[in-house]
Amino acid sequence: MTEEQSTTDVVRLDINAILKQLPHRYPFLLVDRVVECVKGKHIRALKNVTYNEPFFPGHFPYRPVMPGVMIIEALAQTAGILAFITAGVIPDENTRFYFVGIDKARFRKPVEPGDQLVLTATLERAFKGIWKFSTVALVDDSEVAHAEMMVAPESGQRENKGTGPAAGAS
Repeated sequence: MTEEQSTTDVVRLDINAILKQLPHRYPFLLVDRVVECVKGKHIRALKNVTYNEPFFPGHFPYRPVMPGVMIIEALAQTAGILAFITAGVIPDENTRFYFVGIDKARFRKPVEPGDQLVLTATLERAFKGIWKFSTVALVDDSEVAHAEMMVAPESGQRENKGTGPAAGAS
């Protein structure tokens, strides 16, 4: 399945289309499929968590648990896809959204190998170049994490390195 759009404006993305929407690559690409995205509104995506994830050998050797920061990153990537689709932009070396803020992050349950994360993001508002999303991660219809997060597009002005939304962004 490739990117497709129906009369209800629902977008679905397979891994090949996701690779066109996000600059991330293995081992840091944390979205496997977008099952539903409505431009300017919301997105629902999947991350299949396997024992082969590069963080499991060290977190933790005797009981592998997906680090909370990786769950937040997966949610941020999901929100990023929604931002790019909403803005009608396919990212290149000059177009990026940076993760610039997080509020009210909570972790409810551990995520382990074999789990499938359902990643959701809802666009709450876009104001003066800052996009705010509410995000939730679920496993088996049970919330494992949630956060409010903000992203901002890269300004395009690369001459002032060390300032602006890109400063300190990961």
